Amino acid sequence: GYDPFAIMVEQAHARGLAIEAWVNPYRVRLSDKMPESLADTNPALTHSDWAISAENGLYYNPALPEVQKMIVDGAVEIVQNYAVDGLQFDDYFYPTTDPSFDTESYVALSGGKELSAWRRDNVNALVRSVYSAVKAARPTVQFGISPQGNNDQNYNTQYSDVGLWMSEPGYVDYIMPQVYWGYGYTLKSGSNRFAFENVTQEWLAMPRHESVSLAFGLGAYRIGAGDGGQNDQTQWQSGHNLADMVKTLSAAEKANGYALYRYEQLFANSEYGTLATAECEALKSLH
Repeated sequence: GYDPFAIMVEQAHARGLAIEAWVNPYRVRLSDKMPESLADTNPALTHSDWAISAENGLYYNPALPEVQKMIVDGAVEIVQNYAVDGLQFDDYFYPTTDPSFDTESYVALSGGKELSAWRRDNVNALVRSVYSAVKAARPTVQFGISPQGNNDQNYNTQYSDVGLWMSEPGYVDYIMPQVYWGYGYTLKSGSNRFAFENVTQEWLAMPRHESVSLAFGLGAYRIGAGDGGQNDQTQWQSGHNLADMVKTLSAAEKANGYALYRYEQLFANSEYGTLATAECEALKSLH
C-alpha cells in the first residue's frame, strides 16, 4: 500500500507546488550495474525482442509499434492514476548512431527511407502519440520535452526533430532545452556558439507555434565547479550567475521561463554550500 509517488504529488500540492513526472522513454538499463538486475516481469525480459543492447546499456527499440504503445500506455497510466500537473520526457531518445543498432527493424519497417529520417519518424510518432493520449486522458496535463542544448546533437545523434515539435501543434506544450553553459562559454576550437548569450538566442530564433512555450534549463550543478569551457570560469564563483541568466531571459521577448538542474546543488551542496546559498538568495531577490 506504500506509494511514494502518490505521497510526492500530495505533498507538492499541499505546498502550492506543481509537480510533473519525469520520464526516459526508451532506457531500460544505463549499464549492467544500473540497475544490477531487472524484475522477471520487466517487459524487456518478457518481450526480449523489444529491447536492444547499446552503449553498454539496454534500450527499447523505438521502431516497434509494440514499444511505442507500451510507452504511450505508461504515460496514460501516470496521468490517470496521479494528479500530476505535467509529464516531461528527458533528452534521451536513440542511444546510438550505430547503423547496426536496428538493422532488422530498418529492413522490415523503413520502406526504404533513409536511416536517419526513418529514425526521426519513429521518435516523432511516439511524441505525437503521447501528446494525443495524455490530452485525451486529462486535457489539463502539460506534456513537454527537455532536449539537449545542442540542437545539432538532438537532430543528428538522437534523431529528435525538436524544430518540428516546436513549429507544429500536436507534439508538445513546451520545450525546455538544457542550456548548461555560462556566459562566454568557449570550446577548444574557439567557437562560442554555445555561450549562454548565444545559444539562448539560437533557440529563441527558431520558428515556434503559438501553442508551444520555450523555457530554459539552467545548470545549477555548475555552481563552484564551472562548465569546462576555455573561458574565464569565475562567473560560477560569483554567487549570482544563475540570477544573471534569469535576468537575461526575463529581458528576452520570447522566453517563457526557466528551470534549475538540480535541487541538490542548490540546497544540499556540501562542497559549494556557501555559493549555493548566495545563488538562492540572488534568485529570490528577483521575485
